Amino acid sequence: MSVNGSPPPPPPDGRNPKLPGKSDGAWPRWSAWIVVGLIITLLIAGQSFGQKPKDEISYTEFLESVRAGEVESLEFDNGSYEIAFTLKSGEEQQTVGLRDFSEADRDLFRDQGVDLKPVTRTPGLIASLLPIFLPFMIVIGFFWWMARRQQSQMGGIMSIGRSKAKTYSTERPGTTFSDVAGYANVKKEVTEVIDFLKDPTKFAEVGARIPKGVLLVGPPGTGKTLIARAVAGEAGVPFLSVTGSDFMEMFVGVGASRVRDLFNEARKMGRAIIFIDEIDSIGRKRGAGLGGGHDEREQTLNQMLAEMDGFEATVGIVMIAATNRPDILDPALLRPGRFDRQVVVPLPELNDRKEILNVHIKHKRMADDVDVEVIARGTPGMSGADLANLVNEAALFAVRGGEKQVTAAHFDQARDRVLMGVKRDSMVLSEQEREAVAYHEAGHALCAALLPNADPLHKVTIIPSGMALGVTMQLPEVERHIYRRDYIEDRLVVMLGGRMAEELIFDMSSTGASDDLIKATETATKMVKEWGMSEKVGPMAWGGSGQVFLGDSMMESREFSDETARVIDEEIQKILMTMEDRCRSTLSANRSALDLIARNLLEHETVSGKEVDHLIEIAKTAPATGSVNPVTAG
Repeated sequence: MSVNGSPPPPPPDGRNPKLPGKSDGAWPRWSAWIVVGLIITLLIAGQSFGQKPKDEISYTEFLESVRAGEVESLEFDNGSYEIAFTLKSGEEQQTVGLRDFSEADRDLFRDQGVDLKPVTRTPGLIASLLPIFLPFMIVIGFFWWMARRQQSQMGGIMSIGRSKAKTYSTERPGTTFSDVAGYANVKKEVTEVIDFLKDPTKFAEVGARIPKGVLLVGPPGTGKTLIARAVAGEAGVPFLSVTGSDFMEMFVGVGASRVRDLFNEARKMGRAIIFIDEIDSIGRKRGAGLGGGHDEREQTLNQMLAEMDGFEATVGIVMIAATNRPDILDPALLRPGRFDRQVVVPLPELNDRKEILNVHIKHKRMADDVDVEVIARGTPGMSGADLANLVNEAALFAVRGGEKQVTAAHFDQARDRVLMGVKRDSMVLSEQEREAVAYHEAGHALCAALLPNADPLHKVTIIPSGMALGVTMQLPEVERHIYRRDYIEDRLVVMLGGRMAEELIFDMSSTGASDDLIKATETATKMVKEWGMSEKVGPMAWGGSGQVFLGDSMMESREFSDETARVIDEEIQKILMTMEDRCRSTLSANRSALDLIARNLLEHETVSGKEVDHLIEIAKTAPATGSVNPVTAG
């Protein structure tokens, strides 16, 4: 599942946007610094207001200028003892004198005809008022700032119970079914909801009741959120999107309050879709053993159940929820009248993958050798998100290689990276370790190529990738929905092929088969405990490997007796030992092919599935011609 291009930015949610650093109805935080700066500027300007800049000289130079007859007049400030005088040339100068002029100085002024004007300067109005009012202004400003701060904090606390849902209105281009690739059956399931939202009176006249809630169930990355948004886009109604974790907060009762606010907001819109992603975070089964009836999560779920019962089917509000764990949801949430309908959004099939790939490669420059059919067949089990990542990785490989187009080889590299991990070229193995890894992977590859029910071999490599020292990749030819016992048994033989190859060649085991043994044991356990594939145990099943949540199953007693547990362990061991014997006989009978595949891996590091088949055919004729020289074991 994919979207044509990047998703549109979320439209406004009906509320006034908030600018950074600014709350509703409040001044910006930097406004207080501007006020302080203005006050300081006024203080400085008040002291020097009305004064002109003058050249300052010493008092001795001033007296010499008077004796020379250059001074025409002077002003003496009684407060600061500053003398401002004007020369006959018109130039203004100043100096600092004594507290009072001496008689000799006065006689000198009188003899030279200097006009003496004693003055007493007073500060300006601003400078005289600021010392009086500035302390009061500072105190008043401090209390005003404290009041605003407390008001904003109280406003944040009071709004904590408001819903965090994002509203997508019809004012902006919305997502429609044309943006959703594949999944024709899913679109048919939700068409009734679209028709009801477009014309609810048509259903009311007949007396039909449209489902109040639609639960989208599917693995991660299959596009459940995209489908819900496409329903809103097709119906042309507002779309309120929220995740299950948005309801939970550290304060008690916040979740229930946000649920009420969410439904109230939807009722004001008339017809609307409420979408809750990951609803299993608040919709899990109640009474799981922890928290009791006053658990915050349970109270939130109770409020949601009450709200879903509070509106009729003709109101025009439809709930759509998404989860990948429907087995842990509370039964009260899934009963008729709440989430009436469950729509399964599975992993895309072959045709769906082709449509998804076509959408993602539409705006990328593709080479002529890129075949979408081949890529889709080689990506079974991938979700829409995985396919989008695959196309992007292929484009990145093209850019790294300096290519102008994305080729089929780039898609092969991208698929190897997605399935096997990043190649660790810097990792250096010793010759003995490389030989052990080569025989290990050759054992897997030989079993996969020879067993009739195993998935076809795609390639085998001894280049370290991800956490593995070597990888054997199998790609199924067809989509499998039911796994037969012969297919599972052959799969177990392939898993054990690496370990048995090491024992056959080196007469010892290593830690390289730990992951294979874990997977093989898990598969054999499911065969006995869940799939009824044991003759002694019979058609009995004891639960799955579901995850423990909120204390559920913590105190649960075992459903079978100790004797049955012993039989189960014996049957699991019997299955694994039987498959090990099959694997040993297969590798022993084809020892020449095993050596030939290992030698080619040591030489080329990567061998394709077709090359492995060719090597097996060569090995069948090798004993007669004596052309095979087995690799010497370390």
